[in-house]
Amino acid sequence: MSMAEDAEWLRWVTKQFGNIAGDDKEIDMEEFKTALQVKESFFAERFFTLFDTDGSGTISLEELLKALSLLVHGNEMDKLRFLFQVYDVDGSGSIDPDELRVVLGWCLRESAIALPEERLADLTLALFEAADKDRSGSITFEELKEELEGFPEVMENLTISAASWLKPPLPPARSCRPRHLTWDYWHNHRGKLACLGGYTGLNLLLFALGALWHASLGGWVAVARGCGQCLNFNCALLAVLMLRRCLTWLRATPIAKVLPLDQHVVFHQLVGYVVLVLAAIHTGAHVANFSRMARQDGCHGLAEYLLRARPGVGGLGGTASQTGLALQALLATMLAFSSPCVRRSGHFEVFYWTHLSYIFIWTLLILHGPHFWKWFVVPGCLFVMEKVLGLAWQRAGGLRIVEVNLLPSKVTHLVIERPQFFRYKPGDYIYLNIPAIASYEWHPFTISSAPEQQETFWLHIRSLGQWTNKLYEYFQQPELPNLELKPLSRSLRKKRCQHWAQVPVGVSASLGATHRLCSIKCYIDGPYGTPTRQIFTSEHAVLIGAGIGITPFASILQSIMYRQRKQSCPSCRYSWCEDLRDKEMTLRKVDFIWINRDQKHFEWFISLLTKLEMEQAEQEPEGRFLEMHMYMTSALSKNDMKAIGLQMALDLLATKEQRDSITGLRTRTQPGRPDWNKVFGKVAEEKRGKVHVFFCGSPALAKVVRVHCERFGFRFFKENF
Repeated sequence: MSMAEDAEWLRWVTKQFGNIAGDDKEIDMEEFKTALQVKESFFAERFFTLFDTDGSGTISLEELLKALSLLVHGNEMDKLRFLFQVYDVDGSGSIDPDELRVVLGWCLRESAIALPEERLADLTLALFEAADKDRSGSITFEELKEELEGFPEVMENLTISAASWLKPPLPPARSCRPRHLTWDYWHNHRGKLACLGGYTGLNLLLFALGALWHASLGGWVAVARGCGQCLNFNCALLAVLMLRRCLTWLRATPIAKVLPLDQHVVFHQLVGYVVLVLAAIHTGAHVANFSRMARQDGCHGLAEYLLRARPGVGGLGGTASQTGLALQALLATMLAFSSPCVRRSGHFEVFYWTHLSYIFIWTLLILHGPHFWKWFVVPGCLFVMEKVLGLAWQRAGGLRIVEVNLLPSKVTHLVIERPQFFRYKPGDYIYLNIPAIASYEWHPFTISSAPEQQETFWLHIRSLGQWTNKLYEYFQQPELPNLELKPLSRSLRKKRCQHWAQVPVGVSASLGATHRLCSIKCYIDGPYGTPTRQIFTSEHAVLIGAGIGITPFASILQSIMYRQRKQSCPSCRYSWCEDLRDKEMTLRKVDFIWINRDQKHFEWFISLLTKLEMEQAEQEPEGRFLEMHMYMTSALSKNDMKAIGLQMALDLLATKEQRDSITGLRTRTQPGRPDWNKVFGKVAEEKRGKVHVFFCGSPALAKVVRVHCERFGFRFFKENF
């Protein structure tokens, strides 16, 4: 924070103090926490004690501002001494092991890290042994200073203002220049923008042709006919954009480099809004024209024009008005119940059933518009063919869920028997239907196992909505209905015990995961391709998964493991890995970034990541094919004074044991959120080839990552269902 921001913060604290303090101009502990907006914690009490220089049990404005000014404007030594005093709980002038253990325990609580008592003891011992240089049994200020000098990033953070210790820093200021007006945006989105431009131009052309062709019939008729011509095109395009099998096939063709196939869902939504607007204008223009005709006629009212079939008006048997009004009502209903607030609030069935009205909409369009069938014949045939193939595949024979693992983080890990001719690529997704949960609901989920795994495939489903919560609760039942232990399930379990890749989680046993065999019927529809299909044709891939967004990358990483088979010489102990850069794979480097909110969510794929680390351990850091980066956002970052000691202890213990205390991996878990400028800057410096960034996670984080990709010139791909 700058000096100006520090001064502004001090003014804010002074104002807060004045609002809270009474006539005596003193504040107690509770008022102190309210004034600085700090949580109930050990550190708030330590700050209060250190600020209360006269030991009166209250703090005056003079005491508060004197202490804060020293921290804000003080030098590195002033801040280091304050840090020492925080750890010196009894004020003896030195820190003993018991004091250090208490402080580190509170550091863990502040960072939402749960470790057993023995691990806390290990952290305390590691930091104490490193800092107690003279082995006197206590840490003096000079010893702490000497130890901190071995951690340059910690010393750097001590120069940060105290405002960032006691209150979260302000969000970075946004650029005044809109992102959509920057060169980076236009350069990185030229394919999408070209399609939008072509789509807009084609609509304008169709409108102009339709309006000019009927200009002699009046202005309102010309507008209505122009919109009608656009509606013919857009209503047919809506079907094209949801031909998932055709789009998956197109991903393997050169067309994928030209058309933004990854944005087909977004374009589908955009076209839906365009259809509703065009339909409203089309209907309004016709109503205005009928109103004019009714006034001229004098014998018939507007209602008669709208509600009674009249030969010559248009449509089958002159029913254009009636079918048009029905279409307008159906389109408005479909759009209203397709909004995210309906789909994601536990009312998916409402969205599903109202969306099925597209059958009636297309039927009414054929009856309403005399030329719509010409636009719809090809897309309609493809759509029907896809549906028929999907239904045939789904109902040819139901599959079985043969194994379930319930993770404490409310993630359901399903192991499903794999059909003989089921072929998919890493990162593909399927639609899943489980009649025992909901007979008519189909939900998309990414396949989290590698295609090389022959007999089963996996799904990891996080409980976020009504259906996913019901799924988790269903398998929590002590006795499941139709629970049968089939011979297939027993054989699969035997093979799972023999193969490394089929261990679901590494820490689930210690965290209380539930494992059970079962035989629950299910149906699948797919697989369907995603942007991650392009990963093996990339040169430098950066995989970013947020939370359960790791699932497509779990499949990819496992596939890499299968392809990177280790070979051994039968005559000696020398072993090596096969070269991955064959005709099907141009990857030179993979950076995997996993961001989780808290510690328990790392349980999902820890065993897989552990195996990947073991495979990479024999290679030199600069020559490693895969590099992992783990982030825990609930943990206090290293620029927070409350976390400095903990992060030092975690670093020391990780160096000593060659594993991270939070996940058990060799890769050190970083606290807080990634600094994307540093992360992408390091990727750019490696110069391993053209960088493609693949993201799966929350839309809010996707926007942040996309902006940084544009800044660095990386191509960005996001999972869209």
